[in-house]
Amino acid sequence: MEKIPVLVVCGPTASGKTAVGVELAIRLGGEVISADSMQIYKGLSVSTAKPTAEEMKGIPHYMMDFLEPDEPFSVADYVRMAKEHIGEIHSRGKLPVIVGGTGLYISSLIDNISFDHIESDSSLRAELEKEAEEMGKEHMHNRLRALDPDAADSIHPNNLIRVIRALEMCLLSGRTGAENRKESRKTESPYEPCMIGLTCFDRQVLYDRIDRRVDKMLEEGLEQEVRAVYDRYKLRTAFNAIGFKEMIPYFEGECSLNEAADKIRQESRRYAKRQLTWFRRDVRINWIDTAKCEQFDGIISNCLNIVAKSKIM
Repeated sequence: MEKIPVLVVCGPTASGKTAVGVELAIRLGGEVISADSMQIYKGLSVSTAKPTAEEMKGIPHYMMDFLEPDEPFSVADYVRMAKEHIGEIHSRGKLPVIVGGTGLYISSLIDNISFDHIESDSSLRAELEKEAEEMGKEHMHNRLRALDPDAADSIHPNNLIRVIRALEMCLLSGRTGAENRKESRKTESPYEPCMIGLTCFDRQVLYDRIDRRVDKMLEEGLEQEVRAVYDRYKLRTAFNAIGFKEMIPYFEGECSLNEAADKIRQESRRYAKRQLTWFRRDVRINWIDTAKCEQFDGIISNCLNIVAKSKIM
């Protein structure tokens, strides 16, 4: 089977994935598919750092800004839709470029994970939701950690929807998420990936970038964006986005705006740690320490060298 070449640009938040992905798409004749679990939602452009039209530089982007914030969306949904986009992009003679920081989305897509063997159970889901309502998010996350520590590490305690789904999969299958993914590899992946990871090995440099990103979000209207969505929707599917959920206590008079901003910085740093923990398990990723590159051109040069040595070109 001739495999479809796919370029992946991944890494923690604030590592510069968006700009690098766009530039590589320009240089290599590609189109971008987002792998960000929150950029899928409409109305959350600032809080999820969606690229602007100017930043996209004419490169088509898919899997962004298409879902209402109160609509559910699963990993299985992502894999199904992203596969369709990969096929369409490849059929036009273009290179699919997967760009994002949601490791579960990327690995499930690239490794051709099938979720068909685990059916949802509405009664079990209802039981878990009732338990969450009575016992709280921390209890549910601790229960998940007891069953599947890796899944608990990759899912924020506030992301109750994903916590409950992970618990449901464990309880229905009797296996951890990693074991289920291994079981689901029924057929060989149709993709030939070249995977590039962007990071800063000096953690403080990354944290400083995260702080600057939060400052920029506030300048670009984060408060107004979040308030508009918060006032409109009662359900909280997309309210797990960092930069969003931390603002709610501010709206409800429980903290100041500065305290909410500090919380966003703190949660962003914690999220970056979880992202790095996930991605470092994948030995296929070629890491670039962006802090050691001479400006943006140096990063791109390093990326192109990795691509040249891969099987995708």
